[in-house]
Amino acid sequence: MAKKKSLFGIKSLIVVAICCFIIGIVITAAFEVTETSEAQNFWKEHNGAPKAPSTLPVGLPSFAQLAKAHTPSVVNISTVHVVKGGGQMMVPGLKGPFEDFFGDEFFEKFFGGQQQQRDFKRKSLGSGFVINKEGYILTNNHVIENATEIVVTFSEEKKEYKAEVIGSDKKLDIGLIKIEADHDLPVAALGDSDALSIGDWVMAIGNPFGLGGTVTAGIISQKGRVLGAGPYDDFLQTDASINPGNSGGPLFDLSGEVVGINTAIIARGQGIGFAIPINIVKEVLLQLREAGSVSRGWIGVSIQSLTPELAEHFGIENDSGALISAVTPGDPAERAGIRGGDIIIEFNGKPIEELTQLPRTVANTPKGTKVKVKLLRDGKEISLFVTVGEREEDSVASVTPGSGTQSEELLGITVQAITPGLAETLGLAKKDKGVVISDVDSSGPAAMAGLRRGDIIREINKHRIEDLEAYRKATDDLKAGKKILMLIEREEGTFYLSIKIGE
Repeated sequence: MAKKKSLFGIKSLIVVAICCFIIGIVITAAFEVTETSEAQNFWKEHNGAPKAPSTLPVGLPSFAQLAKAHTPSVVNISTVHVVKGGGQMMVPGLKGPFEDFFGDEFFEKFFGGQQQQRDFKRKSLGSGFVINKEGYILTNNHVIENATEIVVTFSEEKKEYKAEVIGSDKKLDIGLIKIEADHDLPVAALGDSDALSIGDWVMAIGNPFGLGGTVTAGIISQKGRVLGAGPYDDFLQTDASINPGNSGGPLFDLSGEVVGINTAIIARGQGIGFAIPINIVKEVLLQLREAGSVSRGWIGVSIQSLTPELAEHFGIENDSGALISAVTPGDPAERAGIRGGDIIIEFNGKPIEELTQLPRTVANTPKGTKVKVKLLRDGKEISLFVTVGEREEDSVASVTPGSGTQSEELLGITVQAITPGLAETLGLAKKDKGVVISDVDSSGPAAMAGLRRGDIIREINKHRIEDLEAYRKATDDLKAGKKILMLIEREEGTFYLSIKIGE
């Protein structure tokens, strides 16, 4: 009997243990579910199941058919330039191998003294592409500029063609040349560069290092790049290899249409090349053919980007628009009442959101056109009417600082008054007044903001600075942590800078 009770007790303990084990598993599972649920709300966790791709994977494209179809329309361009006075036999000031033995008198007696400099011819290589059957070819201006001889060859034939320059444009760096052929030429179709997206595949064909018919491929890395090459910068960036000799060659999309003209590379920058968007080229192509040059609209303003810091100074909430930093006296903008510090937000019905939009929009407006301009002034929107003029070549003055100074420790600059003599040195009118920066502390707030020696301070917080007294009054209440707005003039133009005084 005692044995049966003992067995019953053991069985009971086993049953209890099993129940506890099962309950423990259930409780643990409940905690795991709760923790996993909270984690999924905080971040997405991979559950171990195969991931379903958002789009079906596609293999890398083959460019074989594109290259075969469009290489025939791409040309190699060889040019000859005459370099004046570069071919001298002996460089003045440098000794030849026999001068130590014979001396100058020996050479003067038998050879008439130092040899005169002589002109010599220099050859250059580039690329281009045929745009119609009449033999018109697009390339870069810098490929053909000042060339005395231009020879065009195709990769699939040995014949050389002499080309003539039809038109060129330095601002966009494009050139139009023409050859005469006795047969129909293969033509490259022009596409739509505005339809490109970052990440789209592109193919470049050109003549790098004289290796004609070279094909490279990559993607559009970025759009709207500004490189400082000119007021109409709006480059496509690509990682398709572009090397010396590729200049002027086409950049194709996967449809086989030209979306850009390869034009620039960054030294030591692997996989960084730039192309002119073809839509910009198409805007001036007919002018190049008909007139040989490009006539552009002009209103006479200098502009700069509106940064968040500058937007704060001008009392506006966003940084859209083009900030007018200077207005040329007597030009259309001044006659219409536009002032420095105005922010153009619309021109001739077209919104201006980015800096690069205004020069291009104005340039494409015919001379004599009266247009409505919307702008912000002191935080208020106003409208003015401007009659567009024609752009002329820019003139640039040199800047050289002088001496005799007024120090400003908080800003980290030293300034001096512009005297008549200094004005002449700076390339200004003798009656011009103001102050010029003669020294900059490299660790000070001014240097951090981008100020440098030779900069002319035209305004501080929208107050004109015409002498040292005006400068002192404008800077008397400077305090650490405060921001000030300066209007600066230098050889590149006039622009605003926001400077934060150090703590």
